[in-house]
Amino acid sequence: MPASSQPPFVIGCHGLLADRRSPKQIALGNALNQIGIAFLRFDHRGCGDSQGGLRHTLSLEARCRDLYHAIGALETYSCLGQLAGLFGSSFGGTVVLATAAKHIVPAIISYAAPIRSSPMPSSATGIQSKNAAVGPRLSVMPFDISGLIDSLSNVLVIHGESDEIVPIDHAKEICHLVGYPKELIIFDKGDHRMGNPSHQMQFITQCQAWISKS
Repeated sequence: MPASSQPPFVIGCHGLLADRRSPKQIALGNALNQIGIAFLRFDHRGCGDSQGGLRHTLSLEARCRDLYHAIGALETYSCLGQLAGLFGSSFGGTVVLATAAKHIVPAIISYAAPIRSSPMPSSATGIQSKNAAVGPRLSVMPFDISGLIDSLSNVLVIHGESDEIVPIDHAKEICHLVGYPKELIIFDKGDHRMGNPSHQMQFITQCQAWISKS
């Protein structure tokens, strides 16, 4: 929460095996607080400190349901203003885009989001899951949001050029399908984790600007 009264809020969605402690979300939350915007980080079911089995919630529908209820919960808080936007990283970006297709969202930011499903190596995410039984490889239930997002606008798409998990073509397709205003930012030689400090700084600056003008 920022110091201002009834601030607008942004909700962040983590990736497939991540949780609310994602460094990107913590940094983004702090940056948005600096410009008077509240930020919610939450654990999807089966991740982080949330209850539930991960194997039973690896579907786009289940993740979207989590986000939908998070939006609804914050909209009842008298200490908050209106929803200002959604941010999602990796599979969280897919969740944000799919949810925004059914819920009015002023601004959308996705980072390294897949537009359709493919097997994802859990070891490549660099995330420790509390569900050790998941195994070395993990696939979400099949999804394809290409037919859902053409009604969206005010979308900032960010992706690493050398993303080893989600190919850059996914970002280009997302940006092609959504309406204006929109912007595609590609980090030169950027990876899935956004490991380059200069990319991290640019990410924060661009996200602040995108939410501020929405």
